[in-house]
Amino acid sequence: MANSAESPISTALIRQVIKDFLQERLQPKLERVKENEVHERERLLKDHQPARWIANAANRVGQIQQVTHALKYTHPDAKGTSLNAPGNPEADELLVGTHTIDEVTADVVGNAAALDVYKFLKLQVGGKTLLDLAIEGNTALQAAFSNDEEQAKSWMAAFADLSKPKGQPASHKFAKQLYWPMEGNGYHLLAPLFPTSLVHHVVSTIREDRFSEEAKAARKAYREREPYPHGFREYPHLAIQNFGGTKPQNISQLNSERYGENYLLAAVPPLWLSEPVRPPLRTESIFDRLFGRRPRVRDLLRILRDFLARVQDVNNVRIRNTRAELIAHLRDEVLLFAAETQENEPGWTLDEMCRLNVDEQCWLDPERAGQDESFAALCTGVDWRDGICRRFANWLNAQLTSTQTPMGELEAREWQSVMEKEINLMRMELDFYD
Repeated sequence: MANSAESPISTALIRQVIKDFLQERLQPKLERVKENEVHERERLLKDHQPARWIANAANRVGQIQQVTHALKYTHPDAKGTSLNAPGNPEADELLVGTHTIDEVTADVVGNAAALDVYKFLKLQVGGKTLLDLAIEGNTALQAAFSNDEEQAKSWMAAFADLSKPKGQPASHKFAKQLYWPMEGNGYHLLAPLFPTSLVHHVVSTIREDRFSEEAKAARKAYREREPYPHGFREYPHLAIQNFGGTKPQNISQLNSERYGENYLLAAVPPLWLSEPVRPPLRTESIFDRLFGRRPRVRDLLRILRDFLARVQDVNNVRIRNTRAELIAHLRDEVLLFAAETQENEPGWTLDEMCRLNVDEQCWLDPERAGQDESFAALCTGVDWRDGICRRFANWLNAQLTSTQTPMGELEAREWQSVMEKEINLMRMELDFYD
């Protein structure tokens, strides 16, 4: 048992803290009692005498349990086991869990009418709670509880059992259950529990990030384009899950403190929003400079050039397949560029600054044909696809040609055929939907 002689925690201090707690609970009740209800007033005063109230609390503490992982979040009527555990100590720190929290806030489940007992046990004296003192068997607490040593020890033992499971570990028909097959006919029964302490840590962090005065000031400075010592965090597409309806305290103490709310982060990949592609004006062909300036295209060309230089004296299936794959990526970039350009307002090729050749006008501004009969006739009368494929082949040959890797007519026909196959397929699809 701990020796209180060396501790700043004294019996008198504990008694004063308990007295203040009981007075704080008593006063509102007395204010609701009418003047002529003398017996009710006497009963309240009697019930809030420390010895009587603590004895009653020791009897009721068995109705609640301190936990970190609770079952009632799965179903409010689930009767199985909840746990008070620090998480999995063998889990990697990269895996977020209860074990990664520096300071775990315990929750309490059980009879909501007995939650006042938990508030009593959370009273702080000298940096420790009454529950801590009860668990360590503090003599000052024992003396503060009662002059009857056995009686005080009995109450302390009852309070110290707060974090222990009630009965044998068990699941319930309303609980989540996973039967994990084992050799023979055996199985492990896995019972997922709600990590209420971890959730409380996450919710507290998010609320601090969203509603603290510092976060509000940082956002205000951002909106007004003013400097600020630090930034702020945003949680887009945050969803709120509710537990317990209008009575969140029936689920747990921390659920009540969270107003029954649990935040769900958006578990979706980010949306990439590219800048709109401007119409290719003031150029006769997108292959002159515009297309080749795209970062992805520059990267692919560099990789392809390096690859061809390394394998210039070798020719086998693996090399041909790798080269074909890289060419296909470049072809896809051409088609992506075309799709992005076609998102511009139809008729953009009518701009007086547009010097684009007819083939690429028909290709990149196809919807102009729906409002311009002469343009529609022009696109129908020329096989613009051949022009596109030929320009792509010539452009690619020019990009790849070096003293180490000279490109000629044979290669150009190969690049042209790669583009022809895809454009013809696209044309067939468009004709089908037309």
